[in-house]
Amino acid sequence: MICKMSKVRKGTGIAAAYDRWAETYDADPNRTRELAGEILRLAELPIAGRDILEIGCGTGRNTEWLATQAASIIALDFSEEMLRRATTRVRDSKARFIQHDVRIRWPLADETADTIIAMLILEHVEHLKTVFAEAVRVLRLNGRLFICELHPMRQLMGGQAQFSNTQTGELERVGAFLHNVSDFVNGGLSAGFEVRRLDEWRDPEAPSDSIPRLLSLQLRL
Repeated sequence: MICKMSKVRKGTGIAAAYDRWAETYDADPNRTRELAGEILRLAELPIAGRDILEIGCGTGRNTEWLATQAASIIALDFSEEMLRRATTRVRDSKARFIQHDVRIRWPLADETADTIIAMLILEHVEHLKTVFAEAVRVLRLNGRLFICELHPMRQLMGGQAQFSNTQTGELERVGAFLHNVSDFVNGGLSAGFEVRRLDEWRDPEAPSDSIPRLLSLQLRL
């Protein structure tokens, strides 16, 4: 396990918010996070024995599982405190952690990953073009990009990443940007991906006419 610094835009409000949230992130009840983890494990992605890149790894909850399957995994996040907890959680020598802002060119060579995992991160990225372009650059031929995000309809109804600030006791909402389903699909197609699968996910106990909680999209290069 190695953790190193890369490019992070200083003073980023979202990164600072996740630094504050890191202390309680794993203990806070979070149905969105839990469902996203279940979806990843059900996705039947090419992970076993492959080189994986995870963007927005947070405290390493998914990284820990991915490391048991993959040949290698590089995990990026721009929150120093989130990464501090991730490196404590994941001790596997196959895992490497890098503090990096995914809106800037990624610190990987061309064609070095088989699968890229992006979990609950793109709501915090205003312009998706760079993310799709970097994914194309870093993936090998036939590589997969798996995206799982808060459903846009959920956002329109007021859904947003939020936590109780331990210093102030106040509820803090993390900055987010609305992306339509078409933004994800057309962004991927424009970058050169083909859509393999798109799913909308509700809580297990939710009625079929309820608003989905999450959207997942699997793209292939």
